[in-house]
Amino acid sequence: MSGAASTRHRVAVSTQPDSVLASQGLSEQEVAERQQAGFVNTQNTATSRTTAAIVRSHLFTMFNLVLGLCGLAVIMLGSWLDTLFLLAAIANVVIGFTQEFSAKRQLDKIALLRRDPVSALRDGKLVRVPLDELVLDDVVLLKRGDQVPADAVVLTSDGLDVDESLLTGENDPVGKKPGDQVLSASSVIGGSGRVRLSAVGAKSRAAKITAEARQFTTIHSELRAGMERVVTWITWALVPIIAVVLNGQMQAAGGWQVALETGSWRDALITSVSSVASMIPQGLALMTTISFAVASVKLAKSEVLIQEQPAVEVLARVDTVCFDKTGTLTEGGVRFESARLLDGTVLARAEGQQEVRRLAQGHDVGKSPGWQGALAWFGADDNANPTAAALKEPFAQLTKGQGLEEAQALLPFSSALRFSGVEFASSGAWILGAPEVLLSPGSAPALRAGELAASGLRVMVLGHAPALTRDSSGRVAQQVPQGLDPQFFVIFREQVRSEAPATLAYFREQGIDLKVFSGDNPRTVAAAAQAAGMDTSAGAVDASTLPEQGPELVEAALTHSVFGRVSPEQKKNMVLGLRQAGRVVAMTGDGINDALALKHADLGIAMGNAAPATKAVSRLVLLDGRFDRLPSVLAEGRKIIANIERVTNLFLTKTAFAIFLGLTLGILCWQFPFLPRQYSTADLLIVGGPAFFLTMLPNKRRYVSGFLSRALHYAIPSALVITAVLVLVIGYGHSHAGIATSEVQTATFIALVLMGVYNITTVTRPLRGVRLLIVAGMYLGLALVLVLPPSLWYHQFTLPSGSYLLVTLGAAIMGCLLIEVNLQLHNRWLRTHHREVIEASQAISKEGS
Repeated sequence: MSGAASTRHRVAVSTQPDSVLASQGLSEQEVAERQQAGFVNTQNTATSRTTAAIVRSHLFTMFNLVLGLCGLAVIMLGSWLDTLFLLAAIANVVIGFTQEFSAKRQLDKIALLRRDPVSALRDGKLVRVPLDELVLDDVVLLKRGDQVPADAVVLTSDGLDVDESLLTGENDPVGKKPGDQVLSASSVIGGSGRVRLSAVGAKSRAAKITAEARQFTTIHSELRAGMERVVTWITWALVPIIAVVLNGQMQAAGGWQVALETGSWRDALITSVSSVASMIPQGLALMTTISFAVASVKLAKSEVLIQEQPAVEVLARVDTVCFDKTGTLTEGGVRFESARLLDGTVLARAEGQQEVRRLAQGHDVGKSPGWQGALAWFGADDNANPTAAALKEPFAQLTKGQGLEEAQALLPFSSALRFSGVEFASSGAWILGAPEVLLSPGSAPALRAGELAASGLRVMVLGHAPALTRDSSGRVAQQVPQGLDPQFFVIFREQVRSEAPATLAYFREQGIDLKVFSGDNPRTVAAAAQAAGMDTSAGAVDASTLPEQGPELVEAALTHSVFGRVSPEQKKNMVLGLRQAGRVVAMTGDGINDALALKHADLGIAMGNAAPATKAVSRLVLLDGRFDRLPSVLAEGRKIIANIERVTNLFLTKTAFAIFLGLTLGILCWQFPFLPRQYSTADLLIVGGPAFFLTMLPNKRRYVSGFLSRALHYAIPSALVITAVLVLVIGYGHSHAGIATSEVQTATFIALVLMGVYNITTVTRPLRGVRLLIVAGMYLGLALVLVLPPSLWYHQFTLPSGSYLLVTLGAAIMGCLLIEVNLQLHNRWLRTHHREVIEASQAISKEGS
């Protein structure tokens, strides 16, 4: 037996019987033994990634290594004007680190348990003990307002009622008796009791949820995944490509020996840097990050907080949205709906905002003229449970000016009794409680109460008795009073959020599957879902009859839409099952019971009043809790993913022709025709500048998967065309004596920009409005670069002679025609293999976007 196991065995043997523990608690020796054995209620606060790990992941990448070495070479050679290509890489590192570090800070804030000291019984005395110093088997006194510090077993109970909704989603308080389990992070809302801690520290329920919620995971983004795939391909290819390019440039300088002896290796190294740096699509990642950042700022103005930037893109891909009921579909809590006689006659009904209108005012209500005052008293009671508290405002208005009569005796509510009572001198005793307790089973009123509950209403019964029952000592007895006469139904309903029906209808129109997961009674969940406009004809599934995990649970999640009595683990496993079935799942919620499901969904969405841990693991937070914010997030996501696909065509074309050109010139041993500063300007005109504006344009095209394959299908042929034309222009310059290197560089620059800007037109059609201005602006930029003296000096340009200029322009025009041919062939391929892309684009064109 190991040392830890042996110690645990000794601790278990020394544990006293529960009856002794309830009065004496642990001794100091027993506390010390448990502390030495490690059975202490300490919490692990570490996240899965340290700050150093985050820095390493963003700084030490293959691309950053290559760009860093290129930049270092340029700086060491003193060519500071050629270092502009480093700006995009630096921006990527800063933005990426900032984003992930912010997520780490959010994860570090997760805490389900308050850290206040608790009252523990040790050596027969109650002492205040810090949460982290409690040990296994400690006896803790719990009273109203306390939070359970660790999983425990009830030893004594004096009407102990616990709210477990934070963990289970079940709204109703749970009565606890000796032998029952209470869970860490639940709260005491009534009565008192003594409990023995049965699981402390990392073994408690709250700690397990916290540990899983704290695990760092990056949101799955198709845009980011596609770019990472491209990065992987290029990373593997870079080493041989760099070798070919560098060798080609040294050979173009006269060979390695000559280059090293004459110092021409410096120019060869600069051109090699220009060639290699042009192959890395760091601008695409930066443009995507900027798009996400702009969307985040825009949505923040609409009270939507983006905690991880790709979240807006993910919502555009979502095909299944799962909702929690309480606090998400509904506003949380209940509202008074009506008061009725047992025959169904309505005496009072809520109308508008907490306004109650009297009905049937002259109706004979027997011996109970004070029923309105009784309900006002139950609502105003400081110890009222959440249901009774909903009577405070409506009946305070209804009895305005009358004042509340002083109570002679009280019977506090407890979940074990399921009713509460009050006795007045003027009108006797009033009992408010559950129909199952106060009505005769099988009676007509009991059947009517069942029908009302089946419609999703919460039903309580108000009865009248001459007085509360007292025991021999004169104390109020915990029992139904003798002579109780049930007279009224007091009915409550959950308030569905006003914006929920329209928002759910919008999602249905978009072909999105809707599901409700709740810890509440299935009938109540079905009623709320129906009020929100969902189809509940198939009824609600009672998840307590389903396993915690496995194929049966997943099959139910796929085939049904409304679930009640769902545990947090079932919510999580249903979300995981939907994802494994190929669904892209969004989950919304506000309680700790939703945290794990939000964590494992493709997109977690928390309401603004959600628990801190729930908001910390979500990707989106609706700060004002309004559902109708989601369509605007969907629109932003569609705009981003559609516009990024546009600019991906441009960036991948640029990356591909840079690789093709570098390899071709390396094999031919021709000098690369661009200085880094020249290529940076070309890159700005044909990709960087237009991409920035294109990603900001409106675009309502619905999401269509597979953007990377479509982009590559277009980009590779276009890149081959551009490479062929540039090789033709460079070859002409090399084959004719008297053409200076600066002329070859200028001619190649002209041909590249003319074809590159024409390439822009392939993703901006129809050319009108802002799109036309973007294209015209890039052509104007080319003209200014070639005519302004400061620009000619900075770029070291020399305009080519007449014949060379004609050849350059002719080759560029031919290249533009071939790019157009490639576009038409690409569109024909799309109509065959991706018809939905063409249809979506045509719909947008008709709208004039």
